[in-house]
This record gives sequence, C-alpha cells and structure tokens, in this order.
Amino acid sequence: MNHATISFPPPFFGFAVTLGPKISDTLKGKLSLGAKVLQAGSIEKVFRQYFHVEKDEKLLKAFQCYLSTTAGPIAGMLFISTEKIAFHSDRPLDLTSPKGGITRVPYKVLIPAKRIKSAAVRENLYNPDEKYIDVVTVDGFDFWFMGFISHTKSFKYLQCVISELR
Repeated sequence: MNHATISFPPPFFGFAVTLGPKISDTLKGKLSLGAKVLQAGSIEKVFRQYFHVEKDEKLLKAFQCYLSTTAGPIAGMLFISTEKIAFHSDRPLDLTSPKGGITRVPYKVLIPAKRIKSAAVRENLYNPDEKYIDVVTVDGFDFWFMGFISHTKSFKYLQCVISELR
C-alpha cells in the first residue's frame, strides 16, 4: 500500500457520520475491545484481524487514544508496527446513506511508515497541558492523535518506526 487510507468515504460523498460523544458509548467500545483481546488471545492478534499485516511485520506497541476529526474526536486504538501506524475506532460509527439506510462501520486509518513525512508533539494553544501527536504524510495529510496516557512514550515508539524506515 502506497498511501494513507481511511476505510469509508468522508461525509461529503453523501454520507452523514454520527459520532455520539457519549461516555457510555466510549465505555462500551473499550469493553468491546477488551473482550476482543481476550477472545483473540493478544493485542497482536486483534491488530492482525483489523488490518492486513505482512508476514514479517511485528506489532511494536498499541495505545488507546483519540483521533481528531472535523466531526469531533473518535476513541480507539493506535497500533504502531514495524511497517505502519494504524487506528481502529473502539466502536462502529453509523453511516446514513442518501436513501436513509444506516450502516455501522469501524473508523479505520492506515498509514504506511514509509509515507510518513513527519511526526511531532504539539500542544493545544488554549490549554498547553493538552498535547497531541501530529502525523503528516508525504502527500500532505495531517492526522492528530490525542488523549494518550503518556504522549511522550507513544511519540517515542512512533519516532523509532519512522527513523528505522528512512
């Protein structure tokens, strides 16, 4: 794969995304992820179920966080492997088609490490205690990951992947 991908068309392609920032929904997503990890046997197996993974690829670390979107933050898991960074939402999002049908799909982002131009820790201008990791791809896309227990530790793993693949 040569570019960053998001697993469904953005809202301007005729779909409306409902994110629902309810704490109960976020908690359900986290419990669901915990159940998936227990069922699969490890977080690495969950990673392999969610994303296409090369035979020699290794999961280095996984972090719970939020992905900032224009519609608001989405809770999920950021996976950092030897080949990519990938985000998978904790819970599926409701997509409404122009004809009124509703489909539930996970929000997924996959960025091959070779396509990452830069990554930096940034702080919220209005609240400097709030930090996020800004990942920029070679084709100019920005992805903001936030809400880490330790953004410093998360950023360190991400920097290692980027530097090893350059």
